[in-house]
Amino acid sequence: ARHYEGAAAVCTSLCVRSCLVVSPSAAPAPPEGAWALAQAPARIDLAGGWSDTPPVCYEHGGLVICAAISVEGRCPIGARARRLRDPIVRLQMGGAPIVCTELADLEDHASPLAPGALPKTVLVFCGLVDLGPDAAPLADQLRARGGGIEIESWSRLPQGSGLGTSSILAAALVACVSSALGVRRDASDLTHAVLQVEQLLTTGGGWQDQVGGILPGVKACSSAAALPLAVTSDVLPLPSAALQTLSRHLQLIYTGKTRLARNLLQDVLRRWYSANPAIVANVDALITNAGECRAALLLGDLAAVGACLDAYWEQKKRMCDAEPPAVTKMLARLRPLVHGAALAGAGGGGFLFCVTKEPDAADAVRAALDGEGELREVAIDEDGLRCS
Repeated sequence: ARHYEGAAAVCTSLCVRSCLVVSPSAAPAPPEGAWALAQAPARIDLAGGWSDTPPVCYEHGGLVICAAISVEGRCPIGARARRLRDPIVRLQMGGAPIVCTELADLEDHASPLAPGALPKTVLVFCGLVDLGPDAAPLADQLRARGGGIEIESWSRLPQGSGLGTSSILAAALVACVSSALGVRRDASDLTHAVLQVEQLLTTGGGWQDQVGGILPGVKACSSAAALPLAVTSDVLPLPSAALQTLSRHLQLIYTGKTRLARNLLQDVLRRWYSANPAIVANVDALITNAGECRAALLLGDLAAVGACLDAYWEQKKRMCDAEPPAVTKMLARLRPLVHGAALAGAGGGGFLFCVTKEPDAADAVRAALDGEGELREVAIDEDGLRCS
């Protein structure tokens, strides 16, 4: 069975790689030594998640409602890049710097747990480095392309947060590396570029995470049941006052429970491959609920938004075992205070968020949790990924 599953993964990867990455436009590169900086919000998914996941999305179509969020008053995810005269690659991700002087130093980019795997993969995707069998030595390649590069990246969120961190970080890396190379990419191009990067990295995954952090505010994002995979993202026309009201009714709680989304993804795909009628019907329900959530947001009906969030959480639990017992207890304590609540992302841990009945309900939520979980300040971000 694992052999068949591996073959299906290869097939899925080839299909995802057919997504369109439009040729980016030329732009002035930063002066020598200057950093190209990309900063991004995190995201919460309000409805439709798992319908964005290949092969579900290109066999069935997908629709996700998600929102960009600041955490503790700032964008928690970012990266910066600058060109170097020396023909080397220098990576800094919070620990000791990684210095690559040979192609062999970059060849582990497809091993997601290898040091610097994500920025290494971004360099391959952006064309600064060629790892093909007839490729020239790294130093020669870099000299021919204007010199080396230094990259720094960071996330101020716990690993396994459910807030889309790794995909949004991939978007920030593609944006800043492209800028350092004198290339401009728009939001659609970045969305599809991250899909390609994650296939090169061998992590796979859907498209809702990066869309959530690239574009501002609340979005309805969709893709048709067709190849090549093409994601359409529409920022909902909500006035700033409506977004501020929604922010006042949002609470974000770190559960203290980490999870590996990869394991949950494997569970979901196995259920999908089985063609179980209940799972196929549940994906239909995910998309229908996403449409209802979009309508509720446009009407400013927070009670209906909360109801959609509750329905979404029940749908996610049908897709995989997403709710640890400790989270079940937290949700029960919060129930009198909220219109709806769910774990962000795939579930299983990370951050829990809720739409509260009353605005500015942090104290009431903290009291209800009685020492369980940690509240983090949250607000809808109205700018999305920003480059400078």
